Order: sequence, then C-alpha cells, then structure tokens
Amino acid sequence: MALPGMAILVFLIIWQAAVKGSGIEKWILPAPADVVQTLFSMIPGLAPHVIQTAAEALAGLALAALAGVFFGIIIDLSKWLRKAIYPLLIISQTIPIIALAPLFIIWFGFGMFPKILITALVCFFPIAVNLADGFRLADKDMLKLMKTFRASRTQIYMKVKFPHALPFLFSGLKIAGTYSVMGAVIGEWLGSDKGLGILLTRSSQSFLTDKVFAVIFIIVLLSLVVFGVIEGLARLAMPWRYAQQKYEKY
Repeated sequence: MALPGMAILVFLIIWQAAVKGSGIEKWILPAPADVVQTLFSMIPGLAPHVIQTAAEALAGLALAALAGVFFGIIIDLSKWLRKAIYPLLIISQTIPIIALAPLFIIWFGFGMFPKILITALVCFFPIAVNLADGFRLADKDMLKLMKTFRASRTQIYMKVKFPHALPFLFSGLKIAGTYSVMGAVIGEWLGSDKGLGILLTRSSQSFLTDKVFAVIFIIVLLSLVVFGVIEGLARLAMPWRYAQQKYEKY
C-alpha cells in the first residue's frame, strides 16, 4: 500500500503545481486543494445521495448474484444448455447500458427499481461466467469418486463443485462489485431526484468542475468500500484459501 500511496501523492503534487503554475481557470481544471475544499463543503448534504446510490448498487449486486448463480448452474448442467445460453450472455454484454437505461425508465418509471435492474445487468455477466468456469474446472477425480458412491447431483454440487468454484465466484463478485456503483450512477443520470449520479449531472451542467471531481472521488471511495466488503466475505467463506496464501509467502 505504501508505493501506490506515494504514487498518488506525487501525482497530486504535480497536479496542484501544474494548475497553480499555469493559472488555468478553476471551471476547466480545479486544483486538488480546491476539490478537497469543495468536498468538505458538500459533506452536510451528501448523506441522502450516498445512501440512495449505495442502496441501488447493493440491491442490484444482490440481484445479479442470485441470477448469476442460477445461470451458472444452468450452464453447468448440460453442454447443450451451455451452447444455447452462453452466446446469449455474451450478446447481453454487447448492448450499451446507456441505450437500455432510457427504456427501463420508460417501462418502470423513475424510482429505484429501474436503477437496480441496470446495476444487475452490469454486474450479472462476470458472476455467471466465473462461476460456470469454476464448476467446469472442478476436480475430475473427486467427481468420479462422488459418482462411484452414487452421490446425488445436489451432493456433488455442495461437496465438490461449489467449494471448488468459490474462488471463481468471489472473483466475479469483486469485478461486479466495482461495476455496481457505476451501474447505479448511470441509472441516476437519466432520471432521479437523489443519488451521486444526479449530483454529478447537475454539477457538470453547471460547470462546477471542482464539484464533479469531488463526486467522482466519492464514487471511487464507495466502489472501494463495496470491494472491501466482498473481500471480507471471501475471507469468511474461504479461510483455508487465505491461510494457504499466507503460508506460501514463507
């Protein structure tokens, strides 16, 4: 953590010196000190916006996790299902979210629900694909042994496939977690009365560039918090994996 922190500090110092030395207008590119000052002035009114975006992001991520696990299992059940569904999953990711978002607003209104759907669509793909790959790469010898003992399909999944696929699942969740806040913000761009997305839109339209940078900082911080929560859940769900990684360092 020390090296990234030093790199960020050097970057901020160069940014501050470049802006102050060039005399560039604040509305074009504010100095880091101006962004920090604006951020502190925004704190009293930030809570409703942060809570709204966080709620949309977490709800969308939870919905994406449920759908991702469901489709990950469906894909794994049969090679024919995999051939039928996998291309559809890929196609779903080629459609620009910014094009789908207005349709969700038209169909479902301006409440939280369309933002949750947009977030779920953004987060769904990495969870489903990573989990399906984890199932597919499960230990073949263990699977043969379970079949020899006439284990049921549920027992095979619970005893072999899911434990093996957990690292893949959490890898997908970490990727999706960083996308979740972005998905909520995109949904808020198109219509909302609260949230970091609408705050960002209003600031940019008013040429309050220092406020834009401050909101971006909050979005990044919120994404890191979501990532940290998922990392903590991964450590609780897979203590053996992190113990092994710690042992391998020595």
